[in-house]
Amino acid sequence: MTLHTTLISVDELAALPAESVLIVDCRTDLADRSKSEQAYREGHVPGAVYASLEDDLSDLSRIPQGLGRHPLPMESAFSAVLSRWGWQPDTQVVAYDSAGGALAAARLWWMLRLVGVREVAVLDGGYQAWLAAGKPVETKVQERAASKVSVHYDPAQVLFEYDSSDRSGSLLIDARANPRFRGDIEPLDPVAGHVPGARNRPYGDNLDEQGRFKPAATLRDEFRSVLGDSPADRVVHMCGSGVTACHNLLAMEHAGLHGARLYAPSWSGWVSDRSRPVAKGD
Repeated sequence: MTLHTTLISVDELAALPAESVLIVDCRTDLADRSKSEQAYREGHVPGAVYASLEDDLSDLSRIPQGLGRHPLPMESAFSAVLSRWGWQPDTQVVAYDSAGGALAAARLWWMLRLVGVREVAVLDGGYQAWLAAGKPVETKVQERAASKVSVHYDPAQVLFEYDSSDRSGSLLIDARANPRFRGDIEPLDPVAGHVPGARNRPYGDNLDEQGRFKPAATLRDEFRSVLGDSPADRVVHMCGSGVTACHNLLAMEHAGLHGARLYAPSWSGWVSDRSRPVAKGD
């Protein structure tokens, strides 16, 4: 079976034997948490388990530690989530959401990469593409046989601190929409603006008009225009809370630009310390 490591199409997912794949519904309603799981219960890709951004892919109890609005869960907690889903090493994982991967599917993709898993992909076009293709849905809440796994984060792939005065070669790329990056508006965090020296690549620019990822060659050219002379492995991605930045990580990986990292606390973690500098404008 061909392994999928970045994106997978609707037809490719539909062709996979059910026993060979772990499908994870990551749909998220940021305005009303209760609606996220409700959407899953009302219909999902057959065989999919449900992932909560707040409860499974984050640990909200760690917010006071300055780790951002969506802190990474402890390794033991993420291990428990994977065990509950019945994940086993070498199992193909497919994550999807309703935002082209941006709200939580890419976050799960990156978290699995962070623990050394490579056979994980995001459904290109998300749940909307599945429905548009006329594929079946089900309402049954999946209860897979539990496994027992223990995973560990690779510290080389993630930063919890960032020094904006360090000009030794790293390039910070912010995935937020341009008005937030510029500091014109800030609907979620107490301070508007961006980390000094950061460049802006809104995650929405990775998608075409149908909500699917642009071709790899197009993404490569577009990211190269943002990176300039910086090599891909010197790039550090951020966003508001460490979620949509994973969309840029996925896009770069799909484009063949490997080795970028995530500043996990992102803007919400940066401004938790009011002594840190803030820049505005482009």
